[in-house]
This record gives sequence, structure tokens and C-alpha cells, in this order.
Amino acid sequence: MLIASGGGWGGRIRTYGTRYQKPTPYHLATPQLRGFLPKRAGARKCKLPRHAVEERRFSVYCAAMENFDVVVLGAGAAGMMCAVEAARRGRRVLVLDHAAAPGEKIRISGGGRCNFTNLSAPPERFLSHNPRFAISPLRRFTPADFIARIDAAGIAWHEKTLGQLFCDGSARQIVTMLTGQMADAGAELRLNERIETISHEGAFRVETGNSAVMAGALVVATGGKSIPKMGATGLAYRIAGQFGVPVTETRPALVPLTFAEQDLAALRPLAGLSVHARVSHGKTTFEEGLLFTHRGLSGPSILQISSYWREGDGLTVDLSPAEDIAAALRETRASAGRAALSTVLARHLPERLAQMVVARAGADGRLADQTNAALDRLAEAVHRWRVVPVGSEGYRTAEVTLGGIDTDALDARTMAVKTRPGLYFVGEAVDVTGWLGGYNFQWAWSSGWAAGQVA
Repeated sequence: MLIASGGGWGGRIRTYGTRYQKPTPYHLATPQLRGFLPKRAGARKCKLPRHAVEERRFSVYCAAMENFDVVVLGAGAAGMMCAVEAARRGRRVLVLDHAAAPGEKIRISGGGRCNFTNLSAPPERFLSHNPRFAISPLRRFTPADFIARIDAAGIAWHEKTLGQLFCDGSARQIVTMLTGQMADAGAELRLNERIETISHEGAFRVETGNSAVMAGALVVATGGKSIPKMGATGLAYRIAGQFGVPVTETRPALVPLTFAEQDLAALRPLAGLSVHARVSHGKTTFEEGLLFTHRGLSGPSILQISSYWREGDGLTVDLSPAEDIAAALRETRASAGRAALSTVLARHLPERLAQMVVARAGADGRLADQTNAALDRLAEAVHRWRVVPVGSEGYRTAEVTLGGIDTDALDARTMAVKTRPGLYFVGEAVDVTGWLGGYNFQWAWSSGWAAGQVA
């Protein structure tokens, strides 16, 4: 139960059984009282017992607050999808976001064209402490289901590679579609609303710097910690902690990896160079583009493997996965043996990279002068380049957050917290992280849709 202390309702609110709440602004609590109570409730002029005054003022305060069926925190992909679905069921829905515009991560994704899903989203392409958790949401709202909505909205799209789907035009089309669907369904969107306190006593009360609202259901769709310049704060994890919901270890994922200074000396001349490569960590392998940077390695293959890599782990990189370099060099030796070794290798790799590989393998001279063993060592340097990153670029550039709300605490069909009726977590905040290529957006659509069916 909430109890007010102080000379008036503008005094402090204490929440027994939940967290301490900040002082409530007088203008939020008192206007409805002026017709029948003195300005200082509980003062000597008031004939009612003090406890009765306090209870009456509290009941008026609660009645004065706006009431909704569902409050969604976060106007991102998962939050807007949930709001659309809940509002279509006739629920009165309010979406709150601290940003000045909705769907900012949608807007910047995919180079401004939004890799909004993948043609195929099998559960094995998602990382989680419980790999089976994502099965239900992904099967109930599939990539085909979201594509159907894109088509119905008249948004043109194309497949880029590996089933990755992008808008032909701007990613803003996706945001416009979602905000339009929310408006059509009757959901209300409020921006520039920074969450200050959340409590629960029969219903959820959410206070922002501008207002206070109550709702029977609270959906947390505030994302993870990735890309803080877009406003990421880790709010979902703090809310989870407040209500006793466990959170697994979190770390940056789909992120460039960095090298030690002594290793960068040889690699810096390659900055900006890209190749098609196969990158392996244990039994996990990705074959996509690799980009050399001033601080280490990036590109799709590195971003993918970063979700599996841990500090101290090594990676194996094949810089020419489509060719057998040893066989190719032996064949060339028979017809062009007088050519310099680095010149011949540059027919298979970018010139700067070929020179670096030759130097690292300790080889030199003409191709004709190389023994088969020497060519095998050179091929090993190409196909099995062993690197040990020292870190990553962190949340600053990470596309997603690995880990999050422990799925053991959630119902896979509804995304509801098992021990706290009415509380839901969806999207990136949850310990479900997809591969690069539209999988994380599909998780946002699927998890948001699941919560929207019941919240």
C-alpha cells in the first residue's frame, strides 16, 4: 500500500514492499482536492482524522492519474509491434519512449535500408542460455508473417545475400508503417518521456518527468546496452532487478574485435582492405566478408563470430577459403617460376595482404626457388591464420547485446514474467540474440507479437 507523508500530497510517497519513490509534484496530485479540502490536508482547520485525510487524498490522486490497460516502455521494433497487437484486441495502450522519434534503431539499421528480417529464421541461429526458448515465438509469428505486412503496406524490398531482406527505399518506411498501425488501432505514443520511477501495488504505476500513469500490464521493450549514442541505457535490467527477475551476464555482440598494439603494427597498413574469409571459433564457422581496421578486424564474418568469442580465445582465419593456395602455387611454379613469390600470391589475395602473408611466413625470392614444404608453410599462413583478439569495440558499436533477462523467468508463449503477473519483457532486453542478417529484428517482431496477444 502507498502511504503519503508530509503536510500535503505534494510530500513524499513511500511504497511499502517496493522501492522508495521520489517526491510527487504538487501539480500532479492536488488540483482535484481544492474543492473540498484545505490546501494543507491534515492541518488544524480540517475536522477529519489525519489518517482519513491521507487515505482520501491518496484515492483522489489515483483516480486523477491516467489509467491504461497496457503501458509499453520503448518505441522500438518489439515495443511498437506489441502495442499494435494489444491495441487491435481493444486494449487501451500507451507507448512511452525517452527519444524524440520512434524506431531510431530501425532507421539507422542496414545502412538506412533496414535488414528487417531473413527468409529463414531457425532457432539454432539464436544464442541463449535456453536455446529452445525462442522456438515458440518464432514459429507463431514467422518471417513470412512480417513480409506479408510489409507487402500490405506497399513497401518494396529485396534479398541482398544469405536470405537477408532489405527495403528498396528508406528504413523510415518501416517506422511509418508501425506508427500508422498503432494509430489505426488506437494506441497512443508519447515521446520525450524519461522514465523516473516504476512501482506496483495492484497495478503498475509509471512516473516520467511529465506525467504519471497506471496500467494492469507493463511491457518492457527498452532494448539492451548497445549503441548508447542512440539512447541505450540498460533500463530493462534495472526494472528486472527491481521486481526480482534474474538477468544473465550481458556483453557486446555483433561487434568488431580489437588487437594488442604489438599485433597492430603489421596490420595497420591493411586498414580499409576487405576479403572474403572463413573465420572459426571452435566448431563455429562463418564465411563472409572480413575488413581490416586501424584497431583490429571487422566485417560480417567477424561480427558473427564475436557473439561466440570470449577474452583469451583465439580465432582461425582462412583468407582464401575458395582456393587451395599450395596447389595453385605449385601449378604456377611450373609455368612462371621466375616471378616473385609475393607477386604470384597477389593473384589470389589483395597485394598488400599478399606481402604481409609472405613476410609472416618468412618466405622470399622467386617462386621457382621455393620447395614444396615452403609453399605448404605459405599456404598454412593463408588458410590458418591464428589471431588472438584482446577485446572488442564494446557497446559503442555493437549491434546488439548478448544475454539479458533470464528466459527461465519468462513464459515462452507470452513473454510474461512467471512470478509477476502483468509484467512482460520483449526484444533485445531478453537473453535471445540472433545472428547478423535480420534475425534480431525477427526476434523483435516475434516476441513483441507474442506479448501483444495477451498483455
